[in-house]
Amino acid sequence: MTRSGRTRRSVLCGAAATALAGPLLAARRARSQDASFTNAPTESTVTFGIVVAQSGPYAEEGEEELRGFTLAIDHLNGKGDGGMLATFSSRALDGAGILGKRIRFVAGDSEAHSGIARAAARRMIEADGAVMLTGGSSSGVAVAVQGLCRDVGILYMSGLSHANATTGKDKAANGFRHFLNAHMSALALAPALAEICGRDRMAYHIAVDNGWGQAQQHSVAEATEAIGWKTAGVAMTPPARTDFSAFLPAFLESGADVLVLDQYGGNLVNSLKSVERAGLRERQVSGRTIELVAPFVSDLAARRAGHAIAGVIGTQNWHPELEERMGVRYAGSDAFVRSYVAAYGTPPGQAAQTCYAQTLLYADAVARAGSFDPCAVAEALEGFTFDGLGNGPSLYRAADHQCFHNVLIVRGRRQRLEAAVPVEIVATTPGDAVSYPVDHPLFAGGALGRCNRGT
Repeated sequence: MTRSGRTRRSVLCGAAATALAGPLLAARRARSQDASFTNAPTESTVTFGIVVAQSGPYAEEGEEELRGFTLAIDHLNGKGDGGMLATFSSRALDGAGILGKRIRFVAGDSEAHSGIARAAARRMIEADGAVMLTGGSSSGVAVAVQGLCRDVGILYMSGLSHANATTGKDKAANGFRHFLNAHMSALALAPALAEICGRDRMAYHIAVDNGWGQAQQHSVAEATEAIGWKTAGVAMTPPARTDFSAFLPAFLESGADVLVLDQYGGNLVNSLKSVERAGLRERQVSGRTIELVAPFVSDLAARRAGHAIAGVIGTQNWHPELEERMGVRYAGSDAFVRSYVAAYGTPPGQAAQTCYAQTLLYADAVARAGSFDPCAVAEALEGFTFDGLGNGPSLYRAADHQCFHNVLIVRGRRQRLEAAVPVEIVATTPGDAVSYPVDHPLFAGGALGRCNRGT
């Protein structure tokens, strides 16, 4: 990437750059002695930053996030066709920058590692003067960068992050998440599974043994048991596992007729291929065809899974065929798809859409607040209701900074015909049906706290 005048990797900081963190920030503040908040812009440009995986296991997801982010900046600066600026319910943005300033950006490679992500983020804040950061690619990275942004006094607009912790035990007043979380996926799935599969079902879970997998498994089991399903058993798998065939005999012996794969990314791909090799899709249990459920389906993982994704039921935050299939309630989706395809030659996925939306939402809040002060911007986002960014009517809840909107139920296409989009929309679950109390046990353990402006 060259739009910022630097390569993707050049914004990473090493040990020497980290050692200079204090002096760099002090120098920047000295150049703006009247600044009342971190990195108050004093020139004709303002800097946004993004930290995503550009190498490692989530590099493809990171590439999508980066593309969505840069497309949003193009539109905010008046380049291209404007995308969702024309459909956004707020009219505070005009495609001429923000508050009279043009936007530049810097990017860093997290390598899907929290420590590396924090180092890259710190460099962008202290050396480049970033006033906001976005990105994620993994929830561990999102939580790490969100914590840093809280500590130094800028806002973090989380990108691809599905773990409950981001707006749960690790929530922060300086952080906002547009993407759905694991519990919302479970709440959305339950009524759809009751309709598609029936209520008299028995599920067996194969879940990745990390914070996200544990939370996702617990949420789905709780939600499906509430509709009458039984949980036959749970197998926890090491995150580095690549062959899941050893876990399948226990599923077959359990008597379950639904296999729930609480897996993500490469783990989901590998587990689906293990199921395909074992021929489980052709088997029946008590006269019923075995159903496969992947509570959260990544577009990129679905593509990599090939024919193994066929028939798999899951959730998504957004889908490129949403407005085309479901109507103008989801205004903005088609405009975004057209812009993205024109720029990159391929349909966008949900990772690109959420980073695009987050960048516009931050810029809009700045415009409405009339300031880049992070606490004024946070106040403009809290309780904000909006539409026209592709997800339908949406709300940024003030109490935990989680965004609520309709959640999509998707299923792997049975005859893909080399489809660019390997899953199709089969239902939607309303946003109010996936809401939950702020003090829900799965989200307990951390306070939102007070916004920090860095002074």
